[in-house]
Amino acid sequence: MTQELTSPSPAPQAPGTGRGPGWWRDAVIYQVYVRSFADSDGDGIGDLRGARERLPYLKDLGVDAVWLTPFYASPQADGGYDVADYRAVDPLFGTLQDADELIRAAHDLGLRVIVDIVPNHTSDRHPWFQDPELARQRYLFRPGKGESGELPPNDWESVFGGPAWTRTDRGDWYLHLFAPEQPDLNWDNPEVHAEFEAIMRFWLDLGVDGFRVDVAHGMIKAPGLPDIGHGAQAQLIGAQVLPFFDQDGVHAIHRAWRRLLDGYGDARGKQVIGVAEAWAPTAERLALYVRPDELHQAFNFQFLNAPWQSDALRSVIDASLAATASVGAPTTWVLSNHDVVRHTTRLGGSLARARAATLLMLALPGSAYLYQGEELGLPEVTDLPDEVRQDPAFFRGGRATGAVGPGTDTESAPDGAAGGQDGFRDGCRVPLPWSGELPPYGFGPGGSWLPQPADWGGLTVAAQTGDPASTLELYRAALELRRRLPGLGDGPMSWAPAPDGVLAFTRPGLLCTVNTLGHDVGLPAPGTPLLSSAPVTVDDATAQLPGDSCTWWAI
Repeated sequence: MTQELTSPSPAPQAPGTGRGPGWWRDAVIYQVYVRSFADSDGDGIGDLRGARERLPYLKDLGVDAVWLTPFYASPQADGGYDVADYRAVDPLFGTLQDADELIRAAHDLGLRVIVDIVPNHTSDRHPWFQDPELARQRYLFRPGKGESGELPPNDWESVFGGPAWTRTDRGDWYLHLFAPEQPDLNWDNPEVHAEFEAIMRFWLDLGVDGFRVDVAHGMIKAPGLPDIGHGAQAQLIGAQVLPFFDQDGVHAIHRAWRRLLDGYGDARGKQVIGVAEAWAPTAERLALYVRPDELHQAFNFQFLNAPWQSDALRSVIDASLAATASVGAPTTWVLSNHDVVRHTTRLGGSLARARAATLLMLALPGSAYLYQGEELGLPEVTDLPDEVRQDPAFFRGGRATGAVGPGTDTESAPDGAAGGQDGFRDGCRVPLPWSGELPPYGFGPGGSWLPQPADWGGLTVAAQTGDPASTLELYRAALELRRRLPGLGDGPMSWAPAPDGVLAFTRPGLLCTVNTLGHDVGLPAPGTPLLSSAPVTVDDATAQLPGDSCTWWAI
């Protein structure tokens, strides 16, 4: 007898796992890049009201929480990661009332809300930096080298290209590991610590459920700010400890924040969390950020960077699980975000691989992050004309080299630009297509701040809804299964025997197979197929796994 499973398969009825205390350990969290999600007022820029109106879509998708990128008052020199006022909403995105209404609406739908906090640097328009006396206390100013101080204080490079120092009219220099409009804060100053704890309290009082900490590996610089003695420093991020990143002193900051978060969680009767956006050279050093008295989660960029090869994937998964288990934390998996080439394109331009990688990720123990549009199978937009580009890295030294390394708002892998456009980030930030055959595809009543491809009509939410072969319905089915099956999410995992090029592992009641090869592979059918990223056939006792596919089996 021949049985064929197409994608997706209906989710079986099973007891739900629920999301109570410890909800973050197996949560699926959806990243909303606010300016590209949904526009409510027709200015071509996504906003908080637009995001609020689309929350039912996220509830229907099956996620547990929403992470919102910065919507604070900002000159927008770097997409809002240059914050001028951490307690105000930028008029581009709405008002503080809009933020309050979004949080309330999300909670009414059973969704939690995580917001960004940007502690490594502010905007140069921040009141502290605008006051010369305060600036020299709360930011990193140094005299220059050379006969008259005409040379930068050291050889540090900006992640966006060029020197990490800018000289002021007074003749001294200030540090900016990113754009000149983003001066680095001096975390040796206790007033900086006090201010960020107050900022967190402000948003916790408004009801947010946690913070994604931008550049969680930053803030603390090595004493004396020593030279590195190496060019192309952005390529070293995540490969070694640098005098400006992954210094041990950052962990004291995270411990203080954990005490604050736990205090709010105890008062509310539910946990509020901190999520580290941290680059570290090893899984073991990354695990330091999620020790029991530090943050709750840390993005697993090693997994994001892994090539589509069974041995490489297994090695990264093993190292990640071992490292987080050593500190009692769950592993947090991610494939795409607003700083890296979308994984449909990064994995060789293969939608089949992207769908398989997603099912693999959602079957692994721990929590997972989805980036808006990946559930539609959106590819990277690689043909944006220069005149519409807005990534600040494009206008600095990186433009000449065509490569920008990982960093705060450029957290791409060292080779994460593969398949993108010159290694910059505009291509993954093109606004979401919701409906219709022509741009802006229901994004809003006007146009869109970055142009959408003319061939995205078949990729819209409306076009894919109800189509059992669509990527959107695959995500919906996978998330429903993940919620219903008690063995998925946080819990044990064991590898199972598999042919070369195939991964197989068990979770309680389920086996996952991943064929990383470009051709079909036959193996004894391990159980009843539940869900597959591509049609899988079972003939008598033999299963044919399609190339570049992932299948979940009930066992």
